[in-house]
Order: sequence, then structure tokens, then C-alpha cells
Amino acid sequence: MNHMFSSFLIKYAEIGIKGKNRYLFEDMLVKQIVIALKRCEGEFLVHKTKGRIYVECQSEYDYDETVEALKTVFGVTGICPVVHVEDEGFEKLSEVIVDYMDKVYPDKNRTFKVFSRRARKNYPMDSVELSAALGGVILNAFPEMKVDVHQPEIALNVEIREKIYIYSIVIPGPGGMPVGTAGRAMLLLSGGIDSPVAGYMIAKRGVVLEATYFHAPPYTSERAKEKVVDLARKISRYTGPIRLHVVNFTDIQLYIYEKCPHEELTIIMRRYMMRIAEQIAKDNQCLGLVTGESIGQVASQTLYSLASTNEVCELPVYRPLIGFDKQDIVDIAERIDTYETSILPYEDCCTIFVAKHPVTKPNQKVIRIHERNLEEQIDMLVQKALSTTEVIEIDPNE
Repeated sequence: MNHMFSSFLIKYAEIGIKGKNRYLFEDMLVKQIVIALKRCEGEFLVHKTKGRIYVECQSEYDYDETVEALKTVFGVTGICPVVHVEDEGFEKLSEVIVDYMDKVYPDKNRTFKVFSRRARKNYPMDSVELSAALGGVILNAFPEMKVDVHQPEIALNVEIREKIYIYSIVIPGPGGMPVGTAGRAMLLLSGGIDSPVAGYMIAKRGVVLEATYFHAPPYTSERAKEKVVDLARKISRYTGPIRLHVVNFTDIQLYIYEKCPHEELTIIMRRYMMRIAEQIAKDNQCLGLVTGESIGQVASQTLYSLASTNEVCELPVYRPLIGFDKQDIVDIAERIDTYETSILPYEDCCTIFVAKHPVTKPNQKVIRIHERNLEEQIDMLVQKALSTTEVIEIDPNE
């Protein structure tokens, strides 16, 4: 069935209501489709005509691989494999339609309806006449099929343009908005299940991602860092290229461990992570921070703790998973193929210096007083961490 289809019609929803700016969203969607198809064998031409985006396949191509790539482009709501036929009269069109129905639907015990659109008005039949005539052709060829005008199982679309386009399959796309239409944000990426999903969800609204990962050698292994790079690569299939900033956090952690009460370690550590990530975000024109936090999931994610980590930030902190249950998050992680990587047993820097009884209701004033214990060296350590940050460019097409 693969090479029966010579192109794909790309459907989009939300972009259609954007008024005067609509073309900016459409152009960005075309650009993102072109980038995603670079991962596929074959030559493709992506172009838009009135309210439609087409991917024309200009050489041999792998159908499944191409569909999988298109399914990673935010803004796409439907992918319709299309057969074109030159307009050589009704008889020729009828033959192609019968062949199409035969190959695409081996099981003929189904209901259908023909939807015709006449983008080219000089076609001899109007759309109602054409739909009725083609319906008759299909019923003659396959008497076991039935017409259902209200809820057909098969909606056969026939569009009369320069050529005639035929399609009936709609493969769901991911929806959302094309990446690059909504500014840039900094994702705090750990090796866990949540943060890659949070990044995916923010990118789905059109935001370009950068990421910061806190690395604590020798307590975290090189393998833990590779795991985070793997996660960034997996989400980059959806989000586009990601600059991953790897911050060496060991000295700061050890200093906090030495100077602050143990039950407040996690919260103070997270406050410094937020400060550092925010500085990197500002240096890279990011408009906000993104975390995978969800209320009450762990001690550092109670409302008290979230307020305490938020307090140190000027940029807004976006938490797309804030009201999700763990299972909701796992379901998305499995769908975007990050779950198996996330559960690999390599420690991240949050898991080593964990207090036995972390504070769940940190008092902001008390935390600020205890942070004064760090005054002597913390600014120097933060500067050192910022100046030694390693940047890894992650490209899904490599």
C-alpha cells in the first residue's frame, strides 16, 4: 500500500483562527514539517495552498517512516495520505476511485460517503453531482458497501484542483502550535520521568526549549549525564534542537550540606538550582523557566516548598504537570518514548544528598536566615558553576 500515495494533506486546527497573523503560523508549520522530514529517506516538497498544506513525495520514500516523522510536528492535527490523478475525464476518475477503495479497504462491509470539493470551478459537474455519481460507481463495484450520509465509517474526499486529490484516511497528529511561534523557555531537565514530559508539553504550545541539567561528579556518573542527553534527544524529535547546559553542581551541594540544616538541604539546593537556571535563561533570551513539578508528589513539591523555590525567581516558572497524577505523566512519557530511559537506575544529583526527614512546610524567613550561613563562598561558587557550564547541542536529525 505504501507507494500508492503520492502526497500527504496536512490538517491543522488552532492555527486556523489566528486572524491576520495566520500566515506566520502556517509558514512556521511548513518550516517545522521540512525539518522533521530531513530524518526520512526521500525527496519532499512542502507547500501551502488556500488553507491547506501539502507534502508532495518526489521520489521513492518509506511510508511508515514519513508518517512517524509528521506525527512529531506540533500544529499538525491530521495527516491524510493522498492519491492524485490527472483530470482525464470521469471514466478515468471512476477507475482510480474503485482501485483506491479496493486497496485501502480490503474489508468491504462498511458504510461510506463521498465528499467532493470543487476548488476549480470549470469542472463539468458541481460537487453534489460528482459525489452522487462517484457514490454510484462505488456501489456498483462493491454491492456490499452502504452509503451513510450521517456517520459514515469511510469519508472519501475528492478535491478537484489542477489535479484531482483523493483521500479518506486521517492519521491523528499531535496537535498544539508549531514550535517557534511562542518564544523560548528554559527547562530544568533531570533524569526523572516528569521533566521531559513537562518540556514536551511546553513545546507543544509553540515554545522553543533550552535545558539545564545539574551534574554532581563524582556522586553522579557520566552515565547519568548520558541518560539526560538521551532524554533531551528523544524530546528533541518533537521540540527541535535543544541546547543543553550542564552545570557542575558538586561544590555548591557540598557547601550547602556542610552549612545548612539537613532537613532543609533539598529546598535550599533547589533554590540555588532555580537561581542558576534563571541566570542561564536570561543569558539565552528565555522568557521563563519550566519544571516537571506536580503538587504533593514529593516533599519539595508541597505548596509551601513550591512557594519557597519560586521566591528566588524573577522569571515566571511554568509547571505544565502541576495538577497531574503520576500515572497521567507516565502515560505521556510512554507515548513520547522517554519512560524507559527515565527509569534507568542512574542517580541524579537530587537523590544523593537527601535528608531522612525533609521539611514539607519550609518557612521562608527561616530558609532565608539559614542561607546566610552560605554568604562567605556561595557567590563565588555560583559564578564558578556558571563559568564552567558545558553546552551540548542536541539535534534530532543527527
